[in-house]
Amino acid sequence: MKQNFTVRRGALDGVETFLAVAEHHSFRRAAAALGVTPSAISQAIRTLEARVGAPLFIRTTRSVGLTEAGQRFLSRAKPAFEELVAASQVARDLGQRPSGLLRLAVPPALVPVVLEPLLASFAKAYPEVEVEIVASGELADLATGGFDAGIRMGQFIAPDMIALRLAPPFPMIVVGSPTYLSTHAAPRSPEDLPNHACLRMRRSSGAVALWTLKAGNRTVDVAVNGPLIANNFPTLMGAALKGIGLAQVPRPIAETSLKDKTLIEVLGSYAPTAPGVFLYYPNRNQILPKLRAFVDHAKRALAARNRRATAPATRETRRNET
Repeated sequence: MKQNFTVRRGALDGVETFLAVAEHHSFRRAAAALGVTPSAISQAIRTLEARVGAPLFIRTTRSVGLTEAGQRFLSRAKPAFEELVAASQVARDLGQRPSGLLRLAVPPALVPVVLEPLLASFAKAYPEVEVEIVASGELADLATGGFDAGIRMGQFIAPDMIALRLAPPFPMIVVGSPTYLSTHAAPRSPEDLPNHACLRMRRSSGAVALWTLKAGNRTVDVAVNGPLIANNFPTLMGAALKGIGLAQVPRPIAETSLKDKTLIEVLGSYAPTAPGVFLYYPNRNQILPKLRAFVDHAKRALAARNRRATAPATRETRRNET
């Protein structure tokens, strides 16, 4: 079958012209209102009538009136066209300034660590933008899921996405509770892991993830076993806190538990470094002002955090120089 490489003319072609003629009862006045020639109006109406299959106007040398078919067409077409104009205005407003609903797909573990610090200041700066956070361990398809952007660890982001760093690289550490480690000798190397209950992650693909550990200057994937499989880090860490087994998690989400000693890090010298956390979205040319505002806000917040992180070192350097 031969393919048609032209776009089919739509059912709305000529409708605006029809409405103008119906309003002004004149082809000439309709042409003036639309800024076209009377002959262009006549051609558009002829084409519309041919497509509809019925005459829509009664024309004389002195006036233009509607046929019964034209009256019925007008009764349906006018409110529908006005609704389309209103829809265009709504879309135009979203394209002109930061407003509307900003939907973000975020793993649950990253909401308190990365996203919550941004939300209060963003909401204050952009009150016309509503932020919806969909917290899920699944790797969301932004387009089919209706998301403006997502937040993920760098290794899980497709290469065709635009990515903005939100957090620096961090180690993926192995942790266990004091209760668990009191009854199981802490592993000293990856070779000890078969003797331990290791809590595992199921990826969105359905596969159970191996543990990735550092071996000198390279990383290796290690097959482990244990009593629990989950699809998110908070569940794995919660199980580790209860003494069910060892878990491999991003250090930032375990930081508080490490400080209060409810979790203990093991195999520290084998911890690999993850690329960090990124905001990602499909294409710079497709984003609306609401997402552009969030991207710029995140950039400013990251720059401010970097300045705070380097300020003490700068002051110390100056004291040493004097």
